[in-house]
Amino acid sequence: MDQGYRFREIWMNPPLRGPRLVAAAVALTLALGGCGKPADCPRCETLVIAALGEPDHLLSPFVWQSVGRDIGDLVYERLAILDPVRAPLDSTAYRAGLAERWERVDSLTWLFHLRPDARWQDGVAVTASDVVFSFEAHQDSALDAANRAALSDLRATTEDDRTVRIAFQSYRPDQLYDATSHVRVFPRHVWDSVPRDRWGASADPARLTGSGPYRVAEWRRGQLLTLEAVSASAPIRRITWQFAQGPDALTNLVLSGDVDLVETLPDQARLAEVSRAPHLKVISYPSAVYGFLGFNFARRGGWNDVRVRRALTLGLDRETLVRAIFGPGTAVPNGPLSAQLWLWETPPGAEGDSAAAVRLLDSAGWTPGRDGLRRQQSRSLTVDILVPGTSAPRRSLATAIQERWRRLGVQATVTVVDFPVFQERLGQGRFDTYIGSWLDEPHPRSLTDQWTRGGWGNLNYGKYASPAFDSVFALAVSEADSARARSYWRTALQTLNADAPAIWLFNPRNNAVVHRRVGADRFPPFAWLSDLPGWALADPASVQSRQ
Repeated sequence: MDQGYRFREIWMNPPLRGPRLVAAAVALTLALGGCGKPADCPRCETLVIAALGEPDHLLSPFVWQSVGRDIGDLVYERLAILDPVRAPLDSTAYRAGLAERWERVDSLTWLFHLRPDARWQDGVAVTASDVVFSFEAHQDSALDAANRAALSDLRATTEDDRTVRIAFQSYRPDQLYDATSHVRVFPRHVWDSVPRDRWGASADPARLTGSGPYRVAEWRRGQLLTLEAVSASAPIRRITWQFAQGPDALTNLVLSGDVDLVETLPDQARLAEVSRAPHLKVISYPSAVYGFLGFNFARRGGWNDVRVRRALTLGLDRETLVRAIFGPGTAVPNGPLSAQLWLWETPPGAEGDSAAAVRLLDSAGWTPGRDGLRRQQSRSLTVDILVPGTSAPRRSLATAIQERWRRLGVQATVTVVDFPVFQERLGQGRFDTYIGSWLDEPHPRSLTDQWTRGGWGNLNYGKYASPAFDSVFALAVSEADSARARSYWRTALQTLNADAPAIWLFNPRNNAVVHRRVGADRFPPFAWLSDLPGWALADPASVQSRQ
């Protein structure tokens, strides 16, 4: 299945094959050293993770990829951390981060008290001015941080050296989420002497200093990145990310034993092969990804009629379809969300109904000709499906949809392009439909960018607009009571689904591949490495001897 790489989209690079793959494995082995006794066994205290793609940067304002977020969360800290399965407006759902405690001053203001022992990895004490500096950087339009819009309504100031005041311009029930979840704090004394227009090009490991449990030790662009534990007593002293250039390369590295862990196996067809490897275990866990087929409402086509969109949905037995491609346990979403979001409810059946689809197409004036293709006057009912060539599952899904729509008399084509071209065409509106895949955030407000009028020019590539949905969406966002908010969100999703702006297709399960020497048995879907500091590692040789 797809590997979550970008926050916004899911993609895979072209495969790395032949001598380049062998060279990458050899380079990693040399970097980590061979295994003998624990005293001279770097690999015994080193966890090696394979990832598709490489982060552009680790400094929070420049992090757009999930692999960068995963690494950065071990280096930098946020003020507080939300339990992702609980509602963001629940003030009891947060645990201490860089701040040890916080309190509401009034309806617009919060105070955050930093941990007295908080230190940067160079030994300098963390202060309130560091927090303010980090917030201001995330709000800087020149840096254009991913979550800059979510911070536009607040201002961080220093109350004293250990206390940060965060004041909002207007009341919202989710203030605590915005105050704590978007900004990873970084040191003012390291970055304030560097002009901000040079920050993006300055990824020197010496500057990537945080207050988290790991520091950046080495970064070989295009090859690997290594973190080193701040505490000498940490069970895992080093973590190395090996950047594979494609799903085949990633799977082969895991099978060879050169890699200990991968977030999810990118090629479902190789799951059985991996499961048979004696040194590996597969841990299935829920994914926070939802996939869909989105329509382009800015382009004239039969899908502009809601009856046609509903017919195209009913023409698909979605549950059977996606489970055949993504594997058992794949769910069909009842809206633009994954099963991990606190709003999830068990969706109704997603089985197809060809007879109902035919009736809807007939009622919309699309009647079949002698060749079986549906026409309305002189227009044929044609639909093109745009997919990235780097995602084998989406290519397979598009082909299967094409065949099922053909049975309805719909002439569907599939256009496969490289991922950069895919993104370019989405941004330019050069598509009829596309199969997209988004990584959920714990707060459903992220749907603003994806499905409201406010998302035009952002992630709402199809330029969908529904005043009715936007209205109830605004009520849901502004409601402070959890029960009433859930009711508004339910109504918002029902309103959206009634208009069928997309066909909700899949919420897959991830299949993490883990070397048996790694003491991990679960992975939280929103932050899969959040339990890593507590894991234990065995000597690879001892695992080999037990097989």
